[in-house]
Amino acid sequence: MRVLVIEDEERLAASLQRGLSAVGYAVDVARDGVTGLHMAREFPYSAILLDIMLPGLNGYQVCSRLRAEKNDVPVLMLTAKTGEYDEAEGLDTGADDYLAKPFSYVVLEARLRALLRRGGSRTRTMLESGDLWLDPARRACGRNQTAISLTPKEFGVLESLLRRCGEVVTKHDLLEEVWSADFTGDPNIVQVYISAVRRKIDVPFGTESIETVRGGGYRIRAAGSD
Repeated sequence: MRVLVIEDEERLAASLQRGLSAVGYAVDVARDGVTGLHMAREFPYSAILLDIMLPGLNGYQVCSRLRAEKNDVPVLMLTAKTGEYDEAEGLDTGADDYLAKPFSYVVLEARLRALLRRGGSRTRTMLESGDLWLDPARRACGRNQTAISLTPKEFGVLESLLRRCGEVVTKHDLLEEVWSADFTGDPNIVQVYISAVRRKIDVPFGTESIETVRGGGYRIRAAGSD
């Protein structure tokens, strides 16, 4: 899943990026409200972590503009303002949750998982194709009762494919969703991870779930397809 952190405190933004990346999220960072709003409009984020006190546009303005544009991306507001009226204003502008600084990283990650569980069909809890399943909230994967261990990036690749089961997902789409916006490496890294996922979810079970569509990308074969 790809998340956007809009936070002007450099150390906190870097800490959130490191922590969330370590557990498998693709994380983009914006340091002001104008840039954050632009990125939120341009990319399909699964969630936004949004500070209130930002240069350019404050968090209330960013959130209210997104909601006015019918953008329903889950928003978790992060702020040093702890008054009840501040919290109420954040929620009234369209935020889904509110977390006061300083906060526990464990609590933040749990709040983020809860937001993603409540995010509707776009972020539904369990993804399945035949006996293959993946649970984004628990970061778990398996076939039937057999658990499959995936690295964070492998998990992200499989999640992106399963969310569009039966559809062709391009290499560019996978780079956007699983790697951050500032990725400048070799795009063929996608092929490396596709091969790694196949070795874990297909080879031991004698099946072929991930198809390569020549000139297109990759596709999870829908259950029951030939």
